[in-house]
Amino acid sequence: MKIGFIGLGIMGRPMALHLKQAGHDLVVPDRKSLAAEIREAATVVPSPAAAAREAEAIILMVPDTPDVEAVLFGQDGVAEGLSAGKLVIDMSSISPTDTKTFARKINAAGCEYLDAPVSGGEVGARQASLTIMVGGPQQAFDKALPLFQAMGKNITLVGTENGAGQTCKVANQIVVALTIEAVAEALVFASKAGADPAKVRQALMGGLATSRILELHGERMITRSFDPGFRIRLHQKDLNLALQSARALGVALPNTASTQQLFSACAAAGGEDWDHSGLVQALERLAQHKVND
Repeated sequence: MKIGFIGLGIMGRPMALHLKQAGHDLVVPDRKSLAAEIREAATVVPSPAAAAREAEAIILMVPDTPDVEAVLFGQDGVAEGLSAGKLVIDMSSISPTDTKTFARKINAAGCEYLDAPVSGGEVGARQASLTIMVGGPQQAFDKALPLFQAMGKNITLVGTENGAGQTCKVANQIVVALTIEAVAEALVFASKAGADPAKVRQALMGGLATSRILELHGERMITRSFDPGFRIRLHQKDLNLALQSARALGVALPNTASTQQLFSACAAAGGEDWDHSGLVQALERLAQHKVND
């Protein structure tokens, strides 16, 4: 297929290159920040609208809900270049409610829409091992499946209504945030009690407490490797979506709210662009003790 790809940052760049390696043709809008490897791999056009005119499917991988809205419906946006029968796939992590609105507008142009946010971070994007959570019609999902298979491994059609994929991603981000917080608490506690945090982590990896977050982010907390990864400010955005949706649904998310406060403490200390494992530093300040002291 000829794929328009918009959003070529930490995640989007390797995702687009995997599509190219799988035999698909790439069309991308021009930007000053466009990497040389993308310029070599893709046809570069002036705007998202121009990419949509040339492509059969258009993939978005941008940071937040307003970015998706601007790319789709702003001046020279994707919607201006659509014609009936094309497929729009939003792989960003955004509001489930706004996703439904965007989908209706795209459907009105005679095109199909899938929300397909991902989990797995930069490592998953580079290894083509992303988890992909999809909302939208079965027919559109079947058409997009070969594209998803080039970028990920655990691919699930969560529901045939748009917004289902984004709802699943919000749930994922709750689990990830609370698990990071739990690992951080455990390591701060163990270290201040006089135990070797690296040995504690090693022991926990063999029991029920094991997780990918303990494996990957626990190590980051010990070695102080807080380059992103997945930035705290982006996880804050996702937890805001969770808390806003919970308020609308009448659901209490007390631990999500408290973890968001710890992320906010990190951001206030200049850490909004730390990897989200940097949450441990908020707990360290409260304890007046660093994990690796």
